[in-house]
Amino acid sequence: MTTQANVQERQSFWQVKRMVLMALFMALSVIGAMIKIPSPTGTVALDSAPGFLGAALLGWREGAIIAALGHLISSYSAGMPLTIPVHLLIALEMAIAAALYDVINRKTNLFLAVLIVTLVNGVGMPLTMAPIFGMGFFYSMVIPLCVASFVNTFAAALCYKILNDRSLGQ
Repeated sequence: MTTQANVQERQSFWQVKRMVLMALFMALSVIGAMIKIPSPTGTVALDSAPGFLGAALLGWREGAIIAALGHLISSYSAGMPLTIPVHLLIALEMAIAAALYDVINRKTNLFLAVLIVTLVNGVGMPLTMAPIFGMGFFYSMVIPLCVASFVNTFAAALCYKILNDRSLGQ
């Protein structure tokens, strides 16, 4: 049996306003997916900034969904060069990164969220692919991913600060 709290949480997640905002962030993610940062795979793009912003404004679940779908759109636009299963794994990692961004932002501060998620996304995530593709893959991807991750997290932080300062967020 579901409790009243579970029913209320489910209803609040599916609110029309929340769904519209998620759709808006997804549309921005599609645009960002077309703005590529040169890399060996061609999948590194500005698609995750809306996911990080969505996480900060709406919550970790929403940001995780936006970031994961954003990666899939970016990789699809590049022809899924690392295979569909690998890109699904990366999408999961992006979902975790967006959730981490929200948790760190709420528990500490936005600057620390930008720094930690940049390192997790730019260094940690390509390292998880080293057993599959080797250390050469890691070395070739670390700089483009660090640059893209910093740009994405910083852009999200900047937008978040602007929206909160003008009382438009939340």
